[in-house]
Amino acid sequence: MERFPTSEDYPDREVLTWAGFGHAVRDLARMVAASHWEPEITVAIARGGLVPAGALAYALDAKAMGTMNVEFYTGVGATLDEPQVLAPALDVDELAGKRVLVVDDVADSGRTLLLVLQLIAERGADVRSAVIYTKPTSIVVPDYTWKNTEAWIMFPWSSLPPVTGAASTDA
Repeated sequence: MERFPTSEDYPDREVLTWAGFGHAVRDLARMVAASHWEPEITVAIARGGLVPAGALAYALDAKAMGTMNVEFYTGVGATLDEPQVLAPALDVDELAGKRVLVVDDVADSGRTLLLVLQLIAERGADVRSAVIYTKPTSIVVPDYTWKNTEAWIMFPWSSLPPVTGAASTDA
């Protein structure tokens, strides 16, 4: 049976467990609420921001959601020259005049987050950002961050290898 990694397995990495993720999302929701700014729409940066955005939308009781598919990282430490918006693209014109919370798992370089924030802000939205982790290398300082780290991060939704074919050891 596969098991999720722990910080004991990887002492040099930031290991977020599912329980830790629950605490992180509640803490982020409290930060947003304490700012007296209520998002009308939550936009997830896919793929890493999908799970955090959904959980944060529930925690903030924000029902409207969208997704911006962006590719930048092509592997561990490997990136494209610039982040690229992938199809299907969110109709950002629909966000004009709305309070939009953009959510991602991490602001690493910050380039993906910057691209999405600019695309939405250019349409006249009141846009803010929330991430679980921010790295010191980020060119964007998110409005809401749960934790700052320099370490490589292992998220519970991406720390195990993909399930392929009929052979699976999940119980």
